Amino acid sequence: MQSNFCNLSHGHMRHITGQIRFDTGRSRTLVWTKESINSSVRRPPLETVGSGREHRVTISRGFFGHHDPRAADLPPGQHLTHGFPVLTAGPTQLIPTERWSFTITPEIGEPKRWSWDEMTALPSEEINVDIHCVTRWTKLGTRWRGVALDTFFEDVETDDDYAMVHSYGGYTANLPLEDLLGGRAWIAYEFEGEPLHAEHGGPARLLVPHLYFWKSAKWVKGITMQRSDEPGFWESFGYHTYGDPWREQRYADD
Repeated sequence: MQSNFCNLSHGHMRHITGQIRFDTGRSRTLVWTKESINSSVRRPPLETVGSGREHRVTISRGFFGHHDPRAADLPPGQHLTHGFPVLTAGPTQLIPTERWSFTITPEIGEPKRWSWDEMTALPSEEINVDIHCVTRWTKLGTRWRGVALDTFFEDVETDDDYAMVHSYGGYTANLPLEDLLGGRAWIAYEFEGEPLHAEHGGPARLLVPHLYFWKSAKWVKGITMQRSDEPGFWESFGYHTYGDPWREQRYADD
């Protein structure tokens, strides 16, 4: 199972003891065993990820940030970052564009599928948005290019109100359908004028900037429509089912 971008919080890290190795260079590797994790932790950090007794998370520089007093109007509990931090648990998915496809599966009816060439031939938009990670960093003024979900859903008939997003690697995230429509969500394939790098979810990821960034699933491969709101990967481990950063909906009881 490949977990999504930026899903290990500072609160989780306080409970990891004695098993941390910092690599030199631009990234840090946290290494822990199940025995090193406080058994009372309500939301254990990524215990389902990895094999055997040892688990690893690689974190890029900038993941651990500090509040910038110049940053105005950030969501509560967030600090400003000028980089683009990455947290990867498990291998980065490397999907050639000739193998990539995106499918929307309604509860009733035929799935709709787009190849890479079909997707990139659709009308695209430049998207300038702020992004907010549940691990408490915010990056302002990011620039993406992608296709609005509204465009894909023009060819889909559904009466369902909820969606489950699926990624290459097995990751899932649940969202209400209304949060994917109305110019609020995109399949993004460029970042800052360049093809989206694999570590950030390339060749294409979901972009839902008004919610915490774990909802913007990397390596997106499809959406399945649902009548009820079922939890995705992180939601099954105690993260909030919706994830509004302005209401600080990090965990299920927030």
